[in-house]
Amino acid sequence: MQPVDQPFPGLDGRRVIVTGGTRGVGAGIARGFLRAGARVLVCARHEPADGAALPSADGRTAEFTRADVRDPEQARELIAAAANRFGGVDVVISNAGGAPPAPAATASPRLHARVIELNLIAPLHVAQGANEVMQGQPEGGSIIMIGSVSGTRPSPGTAAYGAAKAGLHHLVTSLAIEWAPKVRVNTVVPGFVATESAAAHYGDADGVAAVAATVPLGRLATPDDVAAACLFLASPRAAYVSGASLTLHGGGEPPAFLSALGLLAPSGTPGVLSEQKK
Repeated sequence: MQPVDQPFPGLDGRRVIVTGGTRGVGAGIARGFLRAGARVLVCARHEPADGAALPSADGRTAEFTRADVRDPEQARELIAAAANRFGGVDVVISNAGGAPPAPAATASPRLHARVIELNLIAPLHVAQGANEVMQGQPEGGSIIMIGSVSGTRPSPGTAAYGAAKAGLHHLVTSLAIEWAPKVRVNTVVPGFVATESAAAHYGDADGVAAVAATVPLGRLATPDDVAAACLFLASPRAAYVSGASLTLHGGGEPPAFLSALGLLAPSGTPGVLSEQKK
């Protein structure tokens, strides 16, 4: 895959929306598309606070509009705003999401509903609006959902979030069939990602290092890694890719029983399995 710091072919002038694109993974995705020459509109529920800069790269800056994508009307207005500013919409990345940790036994019904609304229903609202515009364009368009490995394995402490992401992965497979051939729909499925809020998830620097040590490639993903996956899926190089999930987890999470048996080598050492004790 072409490095994200190089212009990605076929995306110059593309008209792109990134939800939740003012910080973290979303900002990294926005910067990747700006480097590729795209025009980018990012949205969030609130404008960046205290004059915080919008994503920028190579002297170009993303545009901003306020939108709460959980509201179907605001989701449609977001698509309309991009279509009016840019003359159309070529790529939509549904990145807005997340959830606070909460035990499933005691979390409130309202919290569960809001988590599923943000991580599953909101991307569907955005996708419906995008599809409506893209179906009328000669070249159609590309919709990319940002999923999570939480939707592919147990997610204790964030059960509703994991269930929503699992639903998102399945949703993509259905939309890819319904909206073909004009619109391609895919999912990027990240694992651990290092962002400015990593400490809230993994603890201090020692905690981040400990988590990174469980990854076969020996580090957490960066927002640029996620951007590179999105650039590929949005590009002409992925013209025959639809209904797919591109997993971005650095090799995955080794089975726990290997550690219990003392068979798992530390990350970064040659080989995955240590020599079994005799």
